[in-house]
Amino acid sequence: MTTLLERRRIEAEFAKAMYEEMVVDLGEQKSIELLGRVAQKLARAMGESLATRDKDNSMSNFADVIPLWQEGGALEITVCEQSDTVFAFDVTRCRYAEMYREIGAEKLGTALSCNRDGSLCEGYNPRIKMSRPETIMAGHNRCNFRFTLDEDV
Repeated sequence: MTTLLERRRIEAEFAKAMYEEMVVDLGEQKSIELLGRVAQKLARAMGESLATRDKDNSMSNFADVIPLWQEGGALEITVCEQSDTVFAFDVTRCRYAEMYREIGAEKLGTALSCNRDGSLCEGYNPRIKMSRPETIMAGHNRCNFRFTLDEDV
């Protein structure tokens, strides 16, 4: 079975080739934005699919999705807090970021990978809100994921 990291590598190699062609007609910024919107749309659909599978799209079940992101050692994380309304963790190693650098697509990493996280969350449960001000992809030493369940929605 293909891990999510392997799947992202295949997608990134294709997206890099697409990006290089798109830049000629659309420019760098528009090309990155377009690829990012496509990645977000796919992530939202994946979140909806996971929610349908789980039937109970609680914070606890959402936390159970994270091991998919970690398959094959793709992410090393430290859980900071986990409850019925909060799931907070730090990523201390991101092989997704490493992979984008390896294939020379580091400028696409945020659009193709990091942008997916919030959209997947929205698709899974619109009441779960994500905050992540730091990412390894952007040069920080960690990704600080903070998911909270909005009780008022």
